[in-house]
Amino acid sequence: MKKVYLDYAATTPVRPEVVKAMEPYWSLKFGNPSSLHSWGKEAREAVEEAREEVAKVLNCTPEEIIFTGTTTTSDNLAILGVVNALSHSPPPQPDPHPTTHPHLITSQIEHHSVLDTFKYLEKQGHKVTFLPVDEYGVVDLNVLEKSITPKTILVSVMYANNEVGTIQPLEEIGNILKTVSDHKVYFHTDAAAVAEYLALDVQKLGVDLLTLGSHKFGGPKGVGILYIKKGTKISPITFGGHHERGLWPGTEAVPLIVGMATALESAQLKVKSEKLKVTKLRDKLINGVLKSVPETILTGHPSKRLPDIASFCFKGVEGEAILLRLDAEGIAASSGSACTSGTLEPSHVLLAMGIPPEIAHGSIRFSLGRGTTEEEIDYVLEKLPKIIREIRAMAPKL
Repeated sequence: MKKVYLDYAATTPVRPEVVKAMEPYWSLKFGNPSSLHSWGKEAREAVEEAREEVAKVLNCTPEEIIFTGTTTTSDNLAILGVVNALSHSPPPQPDPHPTTHPHLITSQIEHHSVLDTFKYLEKQGHKVTFLPVDEYGVVDLNVLEKSITPKTILVSVMYANNEVGTIQPLEEIGNILKTVSDHKVYFHTDAAAVAEYLALDVQKLGVDLLTLGSHKFGGPKGVGILYIKKGTKISPITFGGHHERGLWPGTEAVPLIVGMATALESAQLKVKSEKLKVTKLRDKLINGVLKSVPETILTGHPSKRLPDIASFCFKGVEGEAILLRLDAEGIAASSGSACTSGTLEPSHVLLAMGIPPEIAHGSIRFSLGRGTTEEEIDYVLEKLPKIIREIRAMAPKL
């Protein structure tokens, strides 16, 4: 049976050059980076070289890079760390209606590592504005501008959505924060979905905090990146040591950090070529599905979308049923974010975009990658229409 992996947005295979770069640090160069002897110094040098490589890609200084466990832990540290650092500080300017909690802003379509963190803060008494999006999943900038108050301290909007692929106008958001507010409003973005296809220049993006996860761009699982602009007020959320400027304590995972830096450098070197290749295949898949499967909705922005994401809602079917049938044909896809695949609830992203729940239940995300071929796309276009027809025939009332 043919095997076709179209779930690269969930995780990617580790690049060969990454495996090679990590190999010595599993058993030969195994020292603890905090140790003062030669084994420890060797490991510390590897970590700091990796930090310099990451900083070069992001166009920042090495001191602004923190290594964490995952994108999720980076998101949590960015959000909770800033809020904890500023919650008990004097307000940035006089407030006629003072409260003990600052104001925070995010979007309704964030990954749960961001969205659930803001919901937690809301339960703790913080005022949180969840920005609406349009039918394509683009944040409403007018609402953002009107939502900023003297108590606003943090805005978090993802670089691009991991489910439908819509790219957000980060530079415009950054300009709004600089011009509308009389005080500093920190700007965080979750960039986990974009490293293989979009530039990561933090100066151009205008962000104060940016998060990445290694396994999304050909690196190992279990390690992440947090960029923190110099001068940003942030406190640790875990405790136990001096590591990573005291913000992420615990012995650094040297092999994973080395592998992640190698993967990020490789991914960014090939952004232009991979973007062209994957976009062509994605468009073939989108056009083929819309042409061959009636009652199908393409979700996400038609043009301002990631090159690797082709997401659809198939009317009259359940996404889980489609996934099972696709898997039986050797095709891997998803019904949204891998982090929410265990729930029967429709995607919060699709609901925020105004898609009715009964249609949102029929969502499928195909995410392409550097290993995707035209033959694989042809295979999907051969199998998918028949699968949808058969499922609809079994449950015509849906």
